[in-house]
Amino acid sequence: MYMQANVGSEGANRRAQRAEDVLAMQRAARKDGTRSLLRWLADRTGTRVGLIDAAGAAVPLDPAEDPDGEAAELIRRGLREIASRRLRSMAIDGANHTVLLFPLDAPRGVRAPALAAVAHRPVAAHLPTLLADAASALSLCWQAEHAERLRRRTERAEGRSREAVLHLLMNGHFAAAHQVAGALYLPLPPLIRFYVVQCPPRVREQLSARCTEVAEDAWVVPCPVHVDHILVIASAGTPALEEIFAELTDDCLVGASEELPLRDTATGYAQAFHALAAARNQSVRHARFAGRPDLALAIGPAAATWAKEVLAPLRAHSAKRSQDPDSGELMATAVSWLTFSSQATAHLKIHRNTLSARLKHIAELLDLNLDRLADQSLLALALRADGIPCDNRDAGTTRSLDDLLLRPAAVAWAHQQLHPIRTRPFADELDRTLTTYLSNDGRLGPTAAMLSISATATRKRLARIEALLERSLLRSPSARYDLWLAQRALTLAEGG
Repeated sequence: MYMQANVGSEGANRRAQRAEDVLAMQRAARKDGTRSLLRWLADRTGTRVGLIDAAGAAVPLDPAEDPDGEAAELIRRGLREIASRRLRSMAIDGANHTVLLFPLDAPRGVRAPALAAVAHRPVAAHLPTLLADAASALSLCWQAEHAERLRRRTERAEGRSREAVLHLLMNGHFAAAHQVAGALYLPLPPLIRFYVVQCPPRVREQLSARCTEVAEDAWVVPCPVHVDHILVIASAGTPALEEIFAELTDDCLVGASEELPLRDTATGYAQAFHALAAARNQSVRHARFAGRPDLALAIGPAAATWAKEVLAPLRAHSAKRSQDPDSGELMATAVSWLTFSSQATAHLKIHRNTLSARLKHIAELLDLNLDRLADQSLLALALRADGIPCDNRDAGTTRSLDDLLLRPAAVAWAHQQLHPIRTRPFADELDRTLTTYLSNDGRLGPTAAMLSISATATRKRLARIEALLERSLLRSPSARYDLWLAQRALTLAEGG
């Protein structure tokens, strides 16, 4: 009777210990998933444990404990046996070690790893049962983590596809953009409004998700260039979203473009970016682009004729080697660099040395000095005017940029651009600051030195000019090209 009672007591103790172990496994799994559970299991059993793939790599084996590689060979043999015989568990003995293997459960078509334990002989009697219980808990943890990895991979793939559509639209490849958008079952609207949402980088991921929730049919893309920007392309038929976005968090600003055709996506981005500069001075933290005519459109077909002549060497370029950029890539590089400056590397996904080489090639083809703001402004206008229908009757009358800027439409446009500055108090000081900044090719240091003030004071004046013009100056995309062209047009008109 005493022996039976003793055996019964030992069985009850084993069952109680097993229940405690299972509860401890659950607590460890809730803490940090498979990693925490494996750590607990190693401490509980005093063995080397880990999840291994079909190749048998992952269990951290100390060379001092396995000098002859016996344990590693046992693992490989055990995995082969499990695969060939479709076993649910395997224990295989060597001279010094015993390896226990338990394949984890997985959905159909998914190859899950196996739980492996390397123990010194002899093996404790409770170890197989403990490992079997752990394998069951690890299966659930691994499947949840695998599903989360797949979800993140899908999100990344969709995010990259959305970014690809944005790149295609910005570079004028509308047919390809429609194809990719169709594959994502999210068609592109014919009329759009572009939004730029600025927020602290630490909250951009969460804010992107919230923007997607409130604008389900819009294209929401974290900006590939500015880490604190979210780009949103919404249908023009959707109610204005800038106020809704601004209310999502207290530390964000929103700029919105005008309603534009989809083919003018690049223009919409520039407008929203400039509206963002205006939003910094608004208590409501959002602003819409204050529409002003574009110089290329103000001049009309003559600008297109001139642009065709300016860009002819670039369009005629053909790559000598397969790895060299063709004319289309060089055009896209020029547009990106004029828009984003040195951050075009992030937009184009190229190295800075590649960007420098392409810009040097563009400058040589067009006979321009792209270190000068004057030549940058010329190229920016040519690229904008390139899409306007040509009028060959004007081909003989427009031989240079100055010829274009002397036209009455260009002079009127220039007056309109600079009117917000020249009609304000302290207009002379602001006008002198802007002129100096533009004459120094948009460089802050030389501008401050020429004005005999600090760089901080210069930056504050330029920020004041940004507020008056409702245009970005200090951050790209910048209005400095338009402002240089406007000042040049007025200088020519006044006989300067």
